[in-house]
Amino acid sequence: MDTDDLCLRWAVVGDAEEIFALAREFAVTFRPERAAFDAAFPQLLGEEDAFLKVATVDGVVRGYLLGFAHLTLFANGRVAWVEEAMIESGYRRHGLGRLLLEEFEAWAREREAGYVALATRRASEFYRALGYEVSATYYRKMLTPPAARPEG
Repeated sequence: MDTDDLCLRWAVVGDAEEIFALAREFAVTFRPERAAFDAAFPQLLGEEDAFLKVATVDGVVRGYLLGFAHLTLFANGRVAWVEEAMIESGYRRHGLGRLLLEEFEAWAREREAGYVALATRRASEFYRALGYEVSATYYRKMLTPPAARPEG
């Protein structure tokens, strides 16, 4: 792939179809639903503390990174969190993920974040090669929406 074909840019409303397809490929635990995606996507585009950039090849979205910067008490200020990073399977190992992550790191530095973190069970070699280290164990608890809770 020629780097002239590659472009990183902020996501726009017209990217919804391609990003939704990538999100469906990304998801393991959750299955993205179109209605929820359509409700969240425009909000994220307008969110000041959200980073949503895409990597395009020949004008087609082949990857995206969604992250956030937020204040903390323990880290003496802001930290940045990668929520989703997805590259289309046929375009992995071509530098798209690296470029998106480097853009996110620069964005986080501009917001004076003390560090960038993420949770993943995938691509550990990729993240280690970029200077990331294992720092903690990730815990989660699934919350049942009120409508799905049993009567009682």
